Formats: sequence, structure tokens, C-alpha cells
Amino acid sequence: MKSGGMDPVLSTVRLTVREAVHTLSSSEDGGCIFSTLGSLKRYLGETENPALPEEQEEFARIHFSTFLRCLVGKLSPDWLELLPDGQLEELWASFFLEGPADQAFLVLMEAIEGAASPSFRLMKMARLLARFLSAGRMAAVMEGQCRQQMEPAFPLLQETLLSKVVGLPDHLGNRLQRENLAGFFPQNYFPLLGEELLRALQVVVESLRGGLDCSVSFLSQVLGKACVHGRQKELLGVLVPRLTALTQGSCLWQRVCWRLVERVPDRAMEAVLTGLVEAASGPEVLSRLLGNLVMKSKKAQFVMTRKLLFLQYRYTTPVLQSLLGYLAMDSQRRPLLIQALKELLETWGSSSAIRHAPLAQQHYISKAILVCLAHLGEAELQDCRDELLASLMAGVQSHLDSSLPAVRRLGMIVAEVASAQIHPEGPPLRFQYEEDELTRELLALATPQPAANSPSEAGPPVAPVTAETPNKETVSSGGPQAQSEGSDSELDSDDEFVPYDMSGDTELRSSKAPVYVRDCVEALTTSENWERWEATLWALEGLIFRSPAATQEVSVELAKVLLHLEEKTGVAGFEGLRQRALVAVTVTDPVRVAEYLTTQFYALNYSLRQRMDILDVLTLAAQELSQPWRRRKPPQQGPPGPGPQPGSPATPAWRAVVEERIRSKTRRVSKGSAGQGPAADPNKFNSVAGYFFFPLIQHFDRPLVTFDLLGDDQLVLGRLVHTLGALMYLSVNTMVAVPMGKALLEFVWVLRFHGDAYVRQGLLSAVSSVLLSVPAEQLLADLPDELLEAQSWLADVAQKDPDEDCRTLAIKALLLLEKLRDKLLPPPPP
Repeated sequence: MKSGGMDPVLSTVRLTVREAVHTLSSSEDGGCIFSTLGSLKRYLGETENPALPEEQEEFARIHFSTFLRCLVGKLSPDWLELLPDGQLEELWASFFLEGPADQAFLVLMEAIEGAASPSFRLMKMARLLARFLSAGRMAAVMEGQCRQQMEPAFPLLQETLLSKVVGLPDHLGNRLQRENLAGFFPQNYFPLLGEELLRALQVVVESLRGGLDCSVSFLSQVLGKACVHGRQKELLGVLVPRLTALTQGSCLWQRVCWRLVERVPDRAMEAVLTGLVEAASGPEVLSRLLGNLVMKSKKAQFVMTRKLLFLQYRYTTPVLQSLLGYLAMDSQRRPLLIQALKELLETWGSSSAIRHAPLAQQHYISKAILVCLAHLGEAELQDCRDELLASLMAGVQSHLDSSLPAVRRLGMIVAEVASAQIHPEGPPLRFQYEEDELTRELLALATPQPAANSPSEAGPPVAPVTAETPNKETVSSGGPQAQSEGSDSELDSDDEFVPYDMSGDTELRSSKAPVYVRDCVEALTTSENWERWEATLWALEGLIFRSPAATQEVSVELAKVLLHLEEKTGVAGFEGLRQRALVAVTVTDPVRVAEYLTTQFYALNYSLRQRMDILDVLTLAAQELSQPWRRRKPPQQGPPGPGPQPGSPATPAWRAVVEERIRSKTRRVSKGSAGQGPAADPNKFNSVAGYFFFPLIQHFDRPLVTFDLLGDDQLVLGRLVHTLGALMYLSVNTMVAVPMGKALLEFVWVLRFHGDAYVRQGLLSAVSSVLLSVPAEQLLADLPDELLEAQSWLADVAQKDPDEDCRTLAIKALLLLEKLRDKLLPPPPP
């Protein structure tokens, strides 16, 4: 405000406002107040006789906020009722709804924050603010900041406005609490703010078309602050579809959008870009909205090429395609795509990342690699081929060394696709792996999509044929492909004959199966009659169970033969038949056969496959011995059809069986007494559990020439850990459960920081097995120190382990510990 020697015109405005404020403060005459307010409306330019432009400017710039505060101070039920039919209230409200929007908004927010809660004034101001928003005045607030770029800046005013605009739901929620209005809820307010921001952008575009300069800095700050507050979906859900349409054929709108995102502060750039990438419907849309932002902003480049690819992995496949497609759409941005592929392959091939990164993140990085390859051509990859191949080969080896099937499958798929793309003239890599939904998705990503289509619009391309299905033949379907149209089969057709049903027939064999177990040993080792050899294999399990005494005479010799037996005739289900026979002979003579098998597990010159077979047989035999109430089905005497293939659902999945029983046992623990077994029948595993368990756990840390559990053979170590946990659980109600539990907890403690997720999963399952098998009283009496150590380790794993399954298993074990403690400790006094 100027000194006493100011211009006469300005003095007139000041005197008029001063007289009006005096009248409002002292008069109780409704007509006089109404007339005074009406005379001031001319300074807003809303009457038939508006004031001069310089008078309106001075009123708005110097006196408007003071006058509004005076109006707020007079607000009361009695004052508004000085005139009937709400005439005074409507005139009072018009100053807030028609005057300078930024000052009216700030005074409204100031009045709401200063009013007593609850009160008449608070609710009246809140409803007026709701009218202010619904009348589109928030767009006017932002428009005013866009037009002020040529005037002296008021950073404090802009910062205050920014805070109030974005934080309005929080401010109103705190003040109104249960009386809050629906328009102030975040889910309603931020979509409205998006509409108002669009209207402000529209004014900016029209001003630029008219030759006037404007700034979008304030709009960029509003966008950035709202996204930092976590409101990307509400705000960008309105903005992005409209901007997508507006930028379709307008270069001016594209330039405004680029400028809008460029001026977002660095601290908010990540929140804005992640929201835009998720909301955009494809790379072409993202390119229109961002332009070459990644080439102009180091922060944006870091977010787009590092943060969204390596440090976060929650985004969907279409979002990943949109992001990498954006980098591929412009020649200036394509070098960033090549650099991203190099770093992705380097990370993908890191053995440390494979061991410690969550499986979901490894899936995400694998998808990103395939999408990059789909966008890059052979010529672009030529310059960095050697570097890419080196990372790829190292990564394939690291993936194949993993004990997790999903990780190995990722290595196979990426290796097949990447090798064909990077080195097409070389010999193609082919692997056999199980096909599932994830496999099909990864293979589909390797096929490039048209640049003009968004990932959501393009249909999934046909996946290339892999080497995992070499035996699928179409002729077996019995369809028209079975014969070619030009064959001569119709000349001697037998269609007039009715086929005879032979489905119930069995194959006649020239050599009968042996009837004595000892003869089976001879037939499997020395017989050159392959039909007799096959018949022996089919009959062996049944003979063992029918002749236990005869089996015990040759049990170790028979187990040795079966352990080293190799398939010779292509018999269907060979692995299943051999395994069932080994289990049968172990159940029949458990002590001697278990001693033999556990000794052979650590012996020289055995393959990893044979060692894992030993573990499977010991687990299945222990399960049979611990469940004598289970009635066995009579063994088949001959092959009625194709037997189960190794690893098929028909083969007992020992780990799934044990985990299911542990889950079942966990539910029973919460109802019965501590340490109560699943049934009252005698446990035949009781007297032999030590023969199965202790030899396996004693020598795990002794490296052999061909076998190193603590080194490269971590897959077998994982199977060993799971087997020990299963044997521990199956020893429930046995006398040896306590020393077994102590030994197993010590074993777990030695390996608890193992780098392989599969091994850690087995260790955590083993802890649960101890808690379920050893009576609670003996756990606390004999193993208190071990339990305390295990509890702290489990809590750490539940919070920090990168593998989701490990975290889940740790939480389950902690819950078991909590239940055992609650049962044994007396309840607190009331």
C-alpha cells in the first residue's frame, strides 16, 4: 500500500473500502448492509456500472483479502437473517465466488482452519468451499498462476497455494472429521482437480495460440505434489485419457504436455513418471506425452532406465512393454534401450542376483530382456554382440546351477530366445522344460509387435515350438490327418467289418515272471531274456510284500541291484516300478537296507540322480513304516497299460505329502495336548528312525572327490534337508525324537545363512518338523537354548529373506512357537 501522497483515484478506492468495513462492523440495518455490499460489487466488474480498470486492479491487489476477512468475521446466524430469503447470504457468498480466485481460496482455507469445531461458521465456510470447487474456481486459481510469469514472482504465495490445493482433503478431513463433505474425500477431490488442471491447460493452449506467453510451472508442481502424495491413479486417471485424445493431432498440445512434465520438480519426477507409464495405453501414447524427456532430464532417465527396470518389479507386462517401447520409438532414445539390455543381461546373469533376488524380480528382468530383444534388430546388436553373449552364457550356467525349477526354466527360455537374436548364424540352443502360462507369456514377448499398436491391443503371437514337446504327434488324435487324401487305402478298406473290442486283453508273454524273490535278483542281473526281465520288474513289489522272510535273506543284495538298475527295454513307468520295489524292500527289512542306503549316499562314484533316489526311497519307506494303519493296495501282477512316468503326479511327491501333513498337524496342535500323535496305533518307524536319520546328518560336511554338498551340489543338499525334515516329522511318538530334534536344530543352525533359497526352505520346514514332532514339554526342558536361537533367526528371515516362500515358512514356524508357549505357560492373573 502506498503513502499518504498516493494518486486520488487510489485514495477513493481505499476510502470506499474503509467506509464499507465500518458499516459492516457497526450497522444492524439489513438494507444498509445490502446496499454497501452492492456498491462494492462494482469493483469486481460484475455490475452494470463497473469501476475503472485501475480501480478494479487496486481493489483486487490490495483490499480484497482484507475485505473478505471482514465478511468472514461477520458470519453468524443473526447477521444472515437481517434480510429475508437468504438475500444477504447469497450476496455475501458472491464475493468469494466471483472475486480473484487465489485470494478467495486462501481466505476460505484460513477461515476453515481458524473456526471452532464444531461450529456454525465452520460448516458454512466448508459448504461455501464446496460451492467454490463445483463452480470451477480451482481452475481459475491455477490459471492465475499460469499468467503471472511476466510479473514479479511471489514464491511464498505460490508455495502456500500449492500446499492448500494439494492438501485440501487432509485439511478438511482434520477439521470436519465426521461432518466431512463427500466432495472433500480424496477419491472425489483428486479427479475433480484433474478436470480443473485440464481446464487450466486449455487456457494455456488458447493463450499461446493468441500470442500470449504463459507458464505451466505451477501446474507441474501441482501434478508432482499430488503424485508424491500417492494420488497418481485418481489424478492421472482423468488427465491421461484426455491428454491422449488432445495430443493425437495437435503439436501444440504435445509441446504443452512435454513442458508440463519437464517442469515437474526432481523430487516428484519418479512419482509422476511411474503414474504416467502405468496410465498410458501404449508406447505411442507415452511418446506423445513425454517426448524426449529422458534425453533432457537426468532424473527422468534414471527413473525410466534404472528404477523401473531394476529396482522395482511390481509392474505388469503391458506396462513394461509400454516403457521399453517408448525407448524404442525414437532414434535418439534407442541407444538407451541397447544400454538397458546390456545392464539387464548383466544383472540377469549375476550368480549373486540369482541367489538373493526374489523370484518375481527375476521373472520381471527376464521379461524386460525379451521385450528389449523384440525391439532391437541384428544390426543394432552387432556392435555389442560379444559383450551380450558373455553375459548370456554366464547367466545360463548360473541359472542351470540353481536348485529351483522356476529359475532353471527362466535360464532356458531366455537363453533360447536371446541366443537366436544375438547370434542367429550360430547353432541354436534348445532345452526341454515344462510349459505353463508363464512360459507361454515369455515366449510370446519375444515376438515384436507393431509399433502403432499398444500391448493391450495386440493379440498374443503364436509361441515358437520348443524342444520340450518332441514326442507330440498329431496322428495319434485319430483326426483326418491320419491319412493323406491321395493314399490308396480305400482300395482295400475294411470299413465294413466291425472292430473287435480288445481293450481288456493282456499281452501274452513267452517267459513267466519269477515266483521267488531270490529268482528276481538273478533275473534282473543275469537274464538276457528281456521279456522275463520286464515281467520280473512288474512282479517284484508284490513278491516282496508276500514273502517278507525270503526278502530279508537277500534284502541288501536286492536293494543294491535296484539302486544300480538301468532301463534296458523301454518299459513304461520304469522309474516308478524301480522306486516302488526299493521302498518295498526297505519297509520289509528297514534296519539293514537303511544302513546300506545311507552308507551309499555318501559313497564315491554315484551320480547325483542316484543320491536323490536314495533320499526319496528313505522318505517314502519311513512314511509307510510310520502309518501301519494304511492298507496297501494289492500290487499289480502285470503291466495293464503305460505306467507313471518319473516325476508325474502318480509318483508320490514326498515334499508335498510332508508339507500337507505338517499343515494338517498344525491345525490339530491347536486343539490337542502338546506332543500328541496323530493316532494311537503303534508307529513301526519308532525302533528304526535312528538308522534312517543319523547316518544322513553325520557326514554332510565332508567333501568327496565327486560330491560336495556344501559346494556345487546344492540341489542335493536341498533334497537332503527336506528329507531330514520329513524323517523328523515322521518320528512323532518315537523315543528317539528328542535327540533327533537336537541334532536337526544344530544342523539348521550351521546352514541357516545358505545362499540357495531351496536349501533355506528345507531348513525352515525342518524347524517346523521339530516343533511338531517333539513334545512341547521336552522341547522347553531339553532344547531351550536352541529354541531361543531359532526364534531370533526365524524373526529375521520373516522380515528380510528375499524369497517369498522362505518368509512364509518362517512365519508359520513362529506361529508354532507361539502356540507351544501359550500352551505351556500359565495364563496371566486377572
